[in-house]
Amino acid sequence: MRKTLGLLLSLILVFSIVASVGVVVFASARKPDVVPPLLEKRVFIHYKKGFGKPPSTPGQGSPPKEQDHSDHYKLLGVKWKTTPVSYVIDPDNPQGLTEAFIVSAVSGGAEEWDAHTTIELFNNVYVVVHDATFDTDAPDGRNEVLFGDYPKAGVIAVTVVWGYFGGPLGLRRIIEFDMMFDTDFTWGDATVLGGAVMDVQNIATHEFGHGVGLGDYNLCELETMYGYSSYGETIKRDLYTGDTAGIQKLYG
Repeated sequence: MRKTLGLLLSLILVFSIVASVGVVVFASARKPDVVPPLLEKRVFIHYKKGFGKPPSTPGQGSPPKEQDHSDHYKLLGVKWKTTPVSYVIDPDNPQGLTEAFIVSAVSGGAEEWDAHTTIELFNNVYVVVHDATFDTDAPDGRNEVLFGDYPKAGVIAVTVVWGYFGGPLGLRRIIEFDMMFDTDFTWGDATVLGGAVMDVQNIATHEFGHGVGLGDYNLCELETMYGYSSYGETIKRDLYTGDTAGIQKLYG
């Protein structure tokens, strides 16, 4: 009886060991599922002051200039992996603004970012087209700047940024941006016409900031990336301390 009981206990012990080893081997042989990065978009709406924000949350205004503004920026968590970035400009507009003016104002906004980085962010050889599209359903392989009618009151401009915002850090990147100036506004050069127009270069500079990886920073009106503007405004044409710190954080 003792021999039988001993043999039974030995068999149970051996079976337990084998079963445990089997479980361990099986578990270690499994590989985690590899999930490819997901292509996503981020849409940035640039409002006229007084729109797009509930009355209970008024703007914060601008901290004093003597304050340290070097942290006044917001990053999207992605950037371009390859530079310089090329883009196309569609100058067609209902106001009859000349192609030369539109091209100069838009490219001037792009070059302002280049002036504050150690690399060439934007390709100086942009292309003028007359068939640009504002791509909100899927990217089409072109970074496009154009005029169009946005169906919401108080919207000056909209930029959509396509990219891989999640997944492994090494795979995150921007792949395309499109920006559209809303034709509900009267556009022009505010250094000449003052408050009668929305300044093209002022708004373009802000929108290009989204295109290279910066979000809106709405706690300081001195920054180019402050997300609200008004007729006659030109302050966004020149990067401020936080804008410069942000773009250099991304690209050096």
